[in-house]
Amino acid sequence: MCNKFTWQLYCFLAPSLPLQEDFVYHWKAITHYYIETSDDKAPVTDTNIPSHLEQMLDILVQEENERESGETGPCMEYLLHHKILETLYTLGKADCPPGMKQQVLVFYTKLLGRIRQPLLPHINVHRPVQKLIQLCGEVLATPTENEEIQFLCIVCAKLKQDPYLVNFFLENKLKSLASKGVPNVISEDTLKGQDSLSTDTGQSRQPEELSGAAGMEQAELEDESPHHMDDLSTSLDNLTVTSLPEASVVRPNQDYNLVNSLLNLTRSPDGRIAVKACEGLMLLVSLPEPAAAKCLTQSTCLSPLFIFSHKEDASAFPGKRALISFLSWFDYCDQLIKEAQKTAAVALAKAVHERFFIGVMEPQLMQTSEMGILTSTALLHRIVRQVTSDVLLQEMVFFILGEQREPETLAEISRHPLRHRLIEHCDHISDEISIMTLRMFEHLLQKPNEHILYNLVLRNLEERNYTEYKPLCPEDKDVVENGLIAGAVDLEEDPLFTDISPDNTLSNQEWLSSPPTTPDHPKNDGKTEVHKIVNSFLCLVPDEAKSSYHVEGTGYDTYLRDAHRQFRDYCAICLRWEWPGSPKALEKCNLEAAFFEGHFLKVLFDRMGRILDQPYDVNLQVTSVLSRLSLFPHPHVHEYLLDPYVNLASGCRSLFSVIVRVVGDLMVRIQRIQDFTPKLLLVRKRLLGLEPEGPIIDHITLLEGVIVLEEFCKELAAIAFVKYHASSTS
Repeated sequence: MCNKFTWQLYCFLAPSLPLQEDFVYHWKAITHYYIETSDDKAPVTDTNIPSHLEQMLDILVQEENERESGETGPCMEYLLHHKILETLYTLGKADCPPGMKQQVLVFYTKLLGRIRQPLLPHINVHRPVQKLIQLCGEVLATPTENEEIQFLCIVCAKLKQDPYLVNFFLENKLKSLASKGVPNVISEDTLKGQDSLSTDTGQSRQPEELSGAAGMEQAELEDESPHHMDDLSTSLDNLTVTSLPEASVVRPNQDYNLVNSLLNLTRSPDGRIAVKACEGLMLLVSLPEPAAAKCLTQSTCLSPLFIFSHKEDASAFPGKRALISFLSWFDYCDQLIKEAQKTAAVALAKAVHERFFIGVMEPQLMQTSEMGILTSTALLHRIVRQVTSDVLLQEMVFFILGEQREPETLAEISRHPLRHRLIEHCDHISDEISIMTLRMFEHLLQKPNEHILYNLVLRNLEERNYTEYKPLCPEDKDVVENGLIAGAVDLEEDPLFTDISPDNTLSNQEWLSSPPTTPDHPKNDGKTEVHKIVNSFLCLVPDEAKSSYHVEGTGYDTYLRDAHRQFRDYCAICLRWEWPGSPKALEKCNLEAAFFEGHFLKVLFDRMGRILDQPYDVNLQVTSVLSRLSLFPHPHVHEYLLDPYVNLASGCRSLFSVIVRVVGDLMVRIQRIQDFTPKLLLVRKRLLGLEPEGPIIDHITLLEGVIVLEEFCKELAAIAFVKYHASSTS
């Protein structure tokens, strides 16, 4: 401590020297310590080394500030020419005196952070920096962990500024793993560094005087024998992403130690260190250099980062803390892929698909335990909502739905087992599983990926073989009379609509409908007038089964605002998919092919057909998914789900025809229930919170089903109007 105080007093009283002389003086003071000291166990904080290093940094910064931008001064030239960073690396690796590694890391970090001119392109900078990187993350929870992550992050920041510099950090794997060559090369570099050190100090050094630095370095290198190098090579091979097709064919001879060191620190017990390491990885994966992206995905252990232990899942998910930890992990993977260079993003997303989705999630989703199914489906639902990366979303969609795009057949609905199982779970005996799976599909349909709707619905509607083709003849007067499609039935002639309420019927003037069809002005869009479609849905439920007009604020118009907003959002998503504006001409469709609505719509229609016998929550979720589907601005989806007047082929059903059958069943069952209307109104008020809960009402499931059915018809009417209005004004 006396020596340290004497040095500080000297620094205060000594006259100022020219910068270069001052810089050389401080460096020689450090080298003299190793010549003169006999106690190599005293901590570095008891020496003047930290102060000398800080003075050297200040001199370099001052020199740069006094010179023109980009000009290298004599002090920096001295540092580069005499390989000072190489020597400091050697001393830091030996950690002599104790704590020297920490001081070296701080010096490197401040040097790269405070000097504005590019230093990494210099071989006498990036070579020792690369070597120092290898020392980081070797052991977790060390006293130098904070300095290690600060150093690694400043390197990542420099690479982000100049991405081409990353090529300096892709080491040649064959050379670095040569069991005999590596120690000799490093020893030679070390000796060169020490030669320069002895030359700089102006004194000859005996071999035994190097025991404090080079001797210790050589001893460590001898410990890292060929056997150690073989173990290192084996471990790197094991960490290679062998599951990727490219990795099985091409084995690049490069290592990316910066990534590996950061990955080691992501497992630090200190959460702050782990977060910093994740931020560093985020910077690296976003670098645009193709060579770095290839090395990142094929020659580092980055992809195993995407493996969340199955054993941990099984034991930890019941706990809140472990669940939060998992979701944080997945969110980081998602953001990492989102920021990554394109090649790296694709490879990493495939690694998530193969290692996590297939390796961990699929067995959980395919199990038979109801509790296990519910838990894993809830997790999948959360993942679907959370993913934001387009590349990872694509892999997730392929995992859930498969890549098939040809029309489905009833015999091949189980071609993709997971898709088949999940759709079957929408109609599971457990209502909780059904609701959770339907929610997952509802959020999946809101994702910006064209394959989702095409795989679930559109591929089965492509040929419009749900319709019966009736060619129009010039003498077909029905078309001219009322503007309806040939073969369609007008509302006044439909026995289902004999009790139309004037309050629910909207006059033609209130709608932005197309002009009536005449021989001189034929319909140019093939659409039924929107007012007829809206009235068809509004009048489906008979008056005696309606209860909304008894409660204020529950009219049809309440759905218009939500429908407009949701349809606008869907249009924004679907705009880039270049869907047609009108249905495919029937003359070009293969109407002879047998029609199958697809497994997904089949289950939804089956569920819709049982709306009077299902729990309220299930009905809400089924109708919610169907309304989402109806919002898509595709002409075939609109025709099949929202056009009551489409001419269905024999044996085919549409959403409207399913509801018609439900209403027919309802009309029969109403006759058997006493005081049906008062009970229905009471149930509605209880659902809205306008009446307190009381005694259980008979036929509660049916009454709640009727209320959901009425609201669903109003929602479909609002969607039909909003879509027509948007198409007529676009």
